[in-house]
Amino acid sequence: MPTIQQLIRNVRQPIRNRIKSPALRGCPQRKGVCARVYVRLVWIISMSSKELNEKPYEVKFSCTVLYSGSKGNFSVNFSTITPKKPNSALRKVARVRLTSKYEITAYIPGIDHNLQEHSVVLVRGGRVKDLPGVKYHIIRGILDAVSVKDRKQGRSSALQYGVKKPK
Repeated sequence: MPTIQQLIRNVRQPIRNRIKSPALRGCPQRKGVCARVYVRLVWIISMSSKELNEKPYEVKFSCTVLYSGSKGNFSVNFSTITPKKPNSALRKVARVRLTSKYEITAYIPGIDHNLQEHSVVLVRGGRVKDLPGVKYHIIRGILDAVSVKDRKQGRSSALQYGVKKPK
């Protein structure tokens, strides 16, 4: 426990709130344009035929996209990430270099996506709980990122799925 004299000499510093999405720099979204895409399928299998029969192979999907925003250029690298321990899936993410000079990993929500060359997308804040280091989402249904196809329920979050009310 510090004495009163120590507290007078060294005043306690207030706890500063940590910014949860620093790459957005206070903006609600950031805009970008896809410039280049390449798709690469990587099959990771064991080389020996004995182990090949025992272990299933793992499939990874990745491609790279370059984005160009109003302030400058940034690049994206699409791939899949496996989540933390209790969950199991291949989550679609994008590695993005924003106009604010940050390189981030953004999650692509929903089933399937159409992100390709010259696509214009928006990135918003919001972490994915079972993916470490993923603090951003790509917004669906705005600009060139199309909304999730055939989605009838759970469409109230326009920032997540971008589905309008059926007529």
